[in-house]
Amino acid sequence: MKIILLLIAALFSFNSFAESVYVKYRGTVDLGSFSCSWTQDSFVNRLCYDQNEDYILVQLKNTYYHYCEVPKSTVSNWLNSGSKGSYYYSNIKGRHDCRVYRMPSYSS
Repeated sequence: MKIILLLIAALFSFNSFAESVYVKYRGTVDLGSFSCSWTQDSFVNRLCYDQNEDYILVQLKNTYYHYCEVPKSTVSNWLNSGSKGSYYYSNIKGRHDCRVYRMPSYSS
């Protein structure tokens, strides 16, 4: 019985639940430092935000996109909006382009 408990404890001590996603125009990103939220929106499915880097990954339908230098207040407003898709078009798209703003680097 002790051996089983030790094996279970060992399994949970490793970060075996790490998740990575493929981001269009970027490549694979490890979500270890992100806080992710699923939405009930038909267009915006998921938001993953790294508060330390002001960097957000958004799943639109089945594709992840990234946006740079997005303040926490913007993300909070987005999560609390009635329509995540409308908020995206009004406040995110075209305003936080990672080709213009600083994009964080994450080690592989």
